[in-house]
Amino acid sequence: MQPLLRIAITPGEPAGIGPELTLKLAQLPLPFEILAFANMQMLEKRAQQFQLKIQLNAFDPNAKILSHMSGQLNVVNLPIPSSVTTGNLNVENSSYVIETLNTAIEFVQNNNCHALTTGPVQKSIINDAGISFSGHTEFIAEKTGGYPVMLLTNEAINKNSDKKLRVALVTTHLAITEVAANITSEKIERVLNVLHQDLIQDFGIANPCICVCGLNPHAGEGGHLGSEEVEFISPLMENLRKGGMNLVGPLPADTAFTEKNLINKDVVLAMYHDQGLPVIKHSGFGNIVNVTLGLPIIRTSVDHGTALDIAKQGIADVSSLHTAVSLAAKLAGNSL
Repeated sequence: MQPLLRIAITPGEPAGIGPELTLKLAQLPLPFEILAFANMQMLEKRAQQFQLKIQLNAFDPNAKILSHMSGQLNVVNLPIPSSVTTGNLNVENSSYVIETLNTAIEFVQNNNCHALTTGPVQKSIINDAGISFSGHTEFIAEKTGGYPVMLLTNEAINKNSDKKLRVALVTTHLAITEVAANITSEKIERVLNVLHQDLIQDFGIANPCICVCGLNPHAGEGGHLGSEEVEFISPLMENLRKGGMNLVGPLPADTAFTEKNLINKDVVLAMYHDQGLPVIKHSGFGNIVNVTLGLPIIRTSVDHGTALDIAKQGIADVSSLHTAVSLAAKLAGNSL
């Protein structure tokens, strides 16, 4: 029998939909325990605001992991500097967002939780507070070590379908003007090694087939539309194939995602953020999971932002958070 799992959840920006989603998640039947890292009073007010019936329990560090009880939520209560108005950002609460992440990461590192699922944060307000923050992926990697690789997957909604899609990235949160300079042979090789290993170890794929996009239009058109493919991407891939890695490409990004080219491919590696993510989010936005590979801890995340525009309405859809925490539990179970 598989042991019970405890998954840490950070609701993210307190003025956004993250707290609402966390409360809605706690109302569902779950085959694992969830532990929220948040301000309990803020959660209570949000529950009252949207008339969500929930019992919040202060986390007991001596308590054994138990099956989740629908309508209850265990909380590691953290202080919040300023009051929260739903839908309105407050720069004073940026330090709270960071503290929820730091504390949750420590719990996972100390084996008090088996994995971490993160809710949406507002990167702009964190940076406005003077805290350098380019994204969860980079922040968690800095705290835990490892070499982070961002992967998004829609497999939860296409478990037995040929529409299953995974997209990984060589570069993540960079301005487009900085992308080309950050695409190097060394970086691509490190990403491919992490991707190959984690697909085997965490996803149980014995010989993963990785489709690699080119950087330039038409994958460089033989060097006429950019030289990166000819100079180092193709030679690198050939060397890695000789080492036993199952690679296809580099392919033009505008055809890599066609139905024909996706047959028998386990993942598509895109060179930059907006080369790959629009495609997978189009395949099922709200049910896509962001997984950070290459870390010593398991971390998943929702595929959407803070949705400040609807945060006051109580209509946020819990599907992405439910999918993300379920995949975190699945990956954690695979690693035991």
